[in-house]
Amino acid sequence: MSDTTTLIRPVSATTTPLLRKDVGASLRRTTRYYGPVLALYGVLKLIGFAVFMYLLDSDGGFRTRNPRFGGGAHAWDVLATWDGWWYQQIAAHGYDPALVRVPGATGLITLEGNSAAFFPLYPATMRLVSDGTGLGLYGSGMLVSVVASFVAALGIHAVTARFGGRRAGLAAAGLWAVWPGSGMEWSAYSESLYIALAVWACHAVMTDRWLTAGVLTFAAGLNRPTAVALIAALIVAALQTLHRRQEHMAAPWVAMLIAPLGLTGYLLWVGNRMGNLAGYFALQKGAWGHTFDYGKQTADVFSSMAVGRFDYLFAFPFEDTIAALTVLLAALLIPLLIRLRPPAVLTVYTLLTLALVLGSQQIFGNVSRYLLPCFPLFIPLAVKLRTLGLPTLCLLLGIAAVASGSYAGYVLFEAGVP
Repeated sequence: MSDTTTLIRPVSATTTPLLRKDVGASLRRTTRYYGPVLALYGVLKLIGFAVFMYLLDSDGGFRTRNPRFGGGAHAWDVLATWDGWWYQQIAAHGYDPALVRVPGATGLITLEGNSAAFFPLYPATMRLVSDGTGLGLYGSGMLVSVVASFVAALGIHAVTARFGGRRAGLAAAGLWAVWPGSGMEWSAYSESLYIALAVWACHAVMTDRWLTAGVLTFAAGLNRPTAVALIAALIVAALQTLHRRQEHMAAPWVAMLIAPLGLTGYLLWVGNRMGNLAGYFALQKGAWGHTFDYGKQTADVFSSMAVGRFDYLFAFPFEDTIAALTVLLAALLIPLLIRLRPPAVLTVYTLLTLALVLGSQQIFGNVSRYLLPCFPLFIPLAVKLRTLGLPTLCLLLGIAAVASGSYAGYVLFEAGVP
């Protein structure tokens, strides 16, 4: 017994300091690599968020509005209104899917709004954090969104760095902070969580971590319906990999099987509870006027705006102008992205997300928000911006951050309906 103890003690005494030294060195390397990304994103978001709150408080219109529809006692209360109100209701009370007709309604809106239109992952994490921390549902939802936004920034950096190095990745993370619609990133909405899952799922595909990609895509499908674009992108990339390698690989097949289960499972559950397998889509159309119309409304918006009219469905001139400019910017960036020859997962994901958003009848002003998940569009811009010195890059992004308080935050929440 004493011999064994004698043998063990020197190893333990020697190993512990070495382990501590290795862990410390690893943490320092991680901080040096990722610290600038988190710092740049955080500072830019704080600038935009401060301007957003200042504009809300200066206008003061929120004080006279219904707390459910863009109002509240404080400027920050606005961040949990509209869809945020629904997410809090789900977190507090769960779901009761139903298709209830509005008595006597014959126009566009014929059904009462129901929480089943909102996917479950974000309110579930909101409730989990609330139960674990003691924060209220609003505070928990904001915590989830803010943390997820930083996770998304790291993912956008990681994906972009594969094309243009660390400086391009840094620029892309900065663009994520100031992009049109980025005001949703720090709010009680599901965008940040969805994009964090989507970007890391794409990164997992690009690095051949298929099971990780499948699980992340499964989770994304529980968060937003546009995850169908991510599912399709994973399937195309997996089939391409199987065809190119001409060898037996189980992981891509498993990923393809897992990926759609979250989205299809929720839609089938809602349909079953409603007694109509297409119940989710009936609810979206009847209660919110959202439906896939193959781009008819988008064409109507652009043809009307081109001659200075705002007489189309769901018109909000200021918000719609920002959305139209975002669509035009996306159209300009797509050829530049394709020129970089990105992996199929990024190309398919981006093009399908664009098609789903622009092919739908909806409040057009929200397009700048709905296109926020198209993070691959940041890549060509970021690759160009990497040639700038760091002070110049920070100055340009800082100016955009100040402006983003208006075009990416205030316009959505106050000049329109997010």
